[in-house]
Amino acid sequence: MKRSLFLAAALLAGLPAYAADHAVDHPTTAPAEAHPHWGYEGEGAPAHWGALSTDFHLCEIGRNQSPIDIHDALTAHPRPLKVKYSLAPNSIVNNGHTVQVNVPPGNTLTLDGETFTLQQFHFHAPSENTIKGQSFPMEMHLVHADASGEVAVVAVMFKSGAANPALTALWQNLPKEVGKPVTLSQKVDLNALLPASLTHYRFSGSLTTPPCTEGVRWLVMKKPLTLSQAQLTQFTQLMHHANNRPVQPLHGRVVVQ
Repeated sequence: MKRSLFLAAALLAGLPAYAADHAVDHPTTAPAEAHPHWGYEGEGAPAHWGALSTDFHLCEIGRNQSPIDIHDALTAHPRPLKVKYSLAPNSIVNNGHTVQVNVPPGNTLTLDGETFTLQQFHFHAPSENTIKGQSFPMEMHLVHADASGEVAVVAVMFKSGAANPALTALWQNLPKEVGKPVTLSQKVDLNALLPASLTHYRFSGSLTTPPCTEGVRWLVMKKPLTLSQAQLTQFTQLMHHANNRPVQPLHGRVVVQ
């Protein structure tokens, strides 16, 4: 119960005092000082997150942290994923840490017999997770939550190649001003942001941003999508710097496939 409540609290962290890129866009009345500045460079870089606030202690001492390098995965024949996505995105925001696309209710993932609802998705460049030591130009995180606040993240890698039509539609609305959501001019089929094959790696991990809450179910798709160099450049120029947390130790965790 305590873990579920903590995860629910992480999900309800809002903008503009944004505490975690895996959270749901939700207004907050908490004072700005309750949300220490963190980022990817200088004193706010990932190596210092744990010292920025007592709320971020898991970023330093946690033993089930994300991202990770995926290797030597055990074959466990997990149940096939059941994804029900539709034409959904309704707004996009540059929160200073990433580009986040907010979605209305109704897009779901069935995992372990439980229903998780998609809250939002966002991007990291380069990728946060790596596969057998290989980094990818970009990684997308589709953040889901169930009724009790438990979190499941579906990660999709992007490799260099042909332009991605779904990203093209989203990138047309990239907001340059931080913290100002922009209503999308057209809907995007979320299914186009998933590979045709939903085979994946699975492990237990954490949010990859403060407060680095653990107990997150991670599903990293094996098959990458493509994006063009121009699409990648649009994103990286908007962020001005890499926005990936380095891979974390496994500490004996097992990755299954």
